[in-house]
Amino acid sequence: MITIAELTKRVIDFHTERDWMKFHTPKEVAVATMVEAAELLELFQWESKATPAGITKNREKILDEVGDVGMKLLELAHLMKFDLKKIVEDKMVKSAAKYPVEKAKGSDKKYTEY
Repeated sequence: MITIAELTKRVIDFHTERDWMKFHTPKEVAVATMVEAAELLELFQWESKATPAGITKNREKILDEVGDVGMKLLELAHLMKFDLKKIVEDKMVKSAAKYPVEKAKGSDKKYTEY
C-alpha cells in the first residue's frame, strides 16, 4: 500500500516534470482546492438520490473530482510543510471531543446545540 508521503511525492513529481511548481503557491493551490471542491459539489446538484447506490451516471466524474481535491490537499500540505496524516489524526481527536458519541449519535445537531 502506498503511503501519504509516497503519494505526495508522485503528485509533486507530476507537477515538477511539467515545470508547474513555479505557479503553485500555497494561495493558488488553496484556491484550486476550492475550485475542484465546487466541481465535485456540482455533480451532486439536483441529484434526488445522493447515496453511493443512487449516483451512477456521474460516478467516474465524481471519482475524478475527489482525486483532484485529494491531490490539491496533498500538494498544499507539502507546500506548507504540514504532516497531513498528523493533521487528520489531530482533527479527529478534536472532533471526538466536540461530538462525543453519547451526545452526537444519531443527531444532526452542531456541537454548540447540545
